[in-house]
Amino acid sequence: MLHPSEKDHDPIKDGSARGTEQVRDVTRGFLLVSPEGGSAVDTALLVVSELFANAVRHASGATGFELEAGPGTVVVDDASPVPPRPLPLDASKPGGFGWHLFPELSVGVQVETHSAGKTVTALVPCPTVVTPKG
Repeated sequence: MLHPSEKDHDPIKDGSARGTEQVRDVTRGFLLVSPEGGSAVDTALLVVSELFANAVRHASGATGFELEAGPGTVVVDDASPVPPRPLPLDASKPGGFGWHLFPELSVGVQVETHSAGKTVTALVPCPTVVTPKG
């Protein structure tokens, strides 16, 4: 399980490629999967990237990020109590496709609003975790 630093409660506002890549790197390290995990790893990375980007774009940044082992749970918190909603699809505009992908990529998505904002939890299929031998 991965939690944000106890000292750092500021939103993760870096929506640049660098910020998203950092979240993806954390996810890659967490998965520690065999090469056979291919598409499942790609799916988990896409879900992490999209949830993080949505928090940055629509809620001024993520306030929490968590990965849980097992079937694969991705949790992103942000400070906006406004539930996510799919935007109309428009191929002539960038963005707006992520929320439409979640039903295809996830076994389930849950949104919980609370006094500090909201928590979006996605259950994604995960490959078998490889335990280092040593």
